[in-house]
Amino acid sequence: MVKMRLVRMGDKKSPVYRIVVVDARKAATGEYIEKIGFYDPKAEPAKLEIDVEKAQAWLAKGVQPTETVKNLLVKAGAVEKSEKLSPAKTKGKKAKK
Repeated sequence: MVKMRLVRMGDKKSPVYRIVVVDARKAATGEYIEKIGFYDPKAEPAKLEIDVEKAQAWLAKGVQPTETVKNLLVKAGAVEKSEKLSPAKTKGKKAKK
């Protein structure tokens, strides 16, 4: 399975991220197939550069972006925001009896 995810770069306490297309079985900081963007959350305002054409091409091929990357793609205008991006990952708390 191929995914679109963030790879952390930068120094301690000053992260910058690459948005990459990678085989899901590879290590988080391992080699990737293609770099499609850059995200710097520490800049004021936050810098976000995404090659929209490449991102849309990979999405058309069936690449699954992570939740964070999906939100960044919405900000960049590469995909339209849906009502709910994905189902919640946690279950609600059970009521005490």
